[in-house]
Amino acid sequence: MNNQKDDKDLFNHYPDYEEEILVYEVPNGKVPERIDTYLSTLIKNASRTRVRKSLDEGMVKVNNKIVKKASYKVTGGDKIECIMLRRPAVKLVPQDIPLEIIYEDNHLLVINKPAGMVVHPGVGNRYDTLVNALLYHLGISDNIDIEFDDDNDEILNDPGKLYASSEVRPGIVHRLDKQTSGLLVVAKTTEVLIALQSQFVERKVSRTYNALVWGTKLEDEGSIIGNIDRSKIDRKIFAVSTRSGKYAKTNFKVLKRYSIATLVELKLETGRTHQIRVHLSDKNYPIIGDSEYGGDTNKYNGVIGELNNLAKFIVSKSNRQLLHAKDLKFIHPVTNNEMQFQSELPEDFKNVINILESSSFLP
Repeated sequence: MNNQKDDKDLFNHYPDYEEEILVYEVPNGKVPERIDTYLSTLIKNASRTRVRKSLDEGMVKVNNKIVKKASYKVTGGDKIECIMLRRPAVKLVPQDIPLEIIYEDNHLLVINKPAGMVVHPGVGNRYDTLVNALLYHLGISDNIDIEFDDDNDEILNDPGKLYASSEVRPGIVHRLDKQTSGLLVVAKTTEVLIALQSQFVERKVSRTYNALVWGTKLEDEGSIIGNIDRSKIDRKIFAVSTRSGKYAKTNFKVLKRYSIATLVELKLETGRTHQIRVHLSDKNYPIIGDSEYGGDTNKYNGVIGELNNLAKFIVSKSNRQLLHAKDLKFIHPVTNNEMQFQSELPEDFKNVINILESSSFLP
């Protein structure tokens, strides 16, 4: 692609935030209302948290006077001037990125995503994503602007409206984390997208994962049930919660036990963000290499001898969470045929298994 370098230069120079100046005049007869509530209702995609930040920083004026209190009441005839900081829109640029396509027809694709590839653009990943690759693969040449949510930095558009252009109709039906490898189905039309989404909601799609976890005492099989919500300590990750969050259930089965780790098969009954990683970590069996949920440290630190040496070596060889979406099964929305796909474990995953299986192996 001739302009790919220029596109990357453009992305690299994106500002973190852009200022947007907004002016409102409160209609006469308006019942007095808190300014944070009033503005969050008026301003597209701005929450009360974002409005309060503008208030705190002295970026809101009422009748030419700075207002900092969120409880300040606006009334009819007031003139409000507000500066909001927004994430700049991302331009989705088609990029010639190789894809491992397992299956493709006129309606959908099944892709084997490598670890390290982000599914769709975000604040920290403005290009080189699966979406950029799909746009190129499908022959879409128009750049498309996508806005960001002010608070959680997720793309605002739901999957059915991922692309603004009427000619662009592929859709991301489900996601895999950046460092999770394996199978993804992508819809080429809105109709197929909606049908596949319905299968996910109705739990008619079967997804099976393999994971290597620290520890050897995990039950032979069972289920992990626990609501998942954003962590109260770090809002970028998730945690099991007894008081909030969304219901989540993960079924597991031990495939093989090693001296310090266990190979586990997992099947999702729900599809919450980071679900498998959160559930296994909460059960004290974090996925090896998972830096966000405690799997990237030596769980045998302090143990003298072979186990400690082996664990240290595995940590050095695990540059991402060893989680792989191995099997995918769904009903084709157009042909009504059952579609079933398998993906072999990637080399980095198999390398760690080989190390574990070499009982005489020491670094």
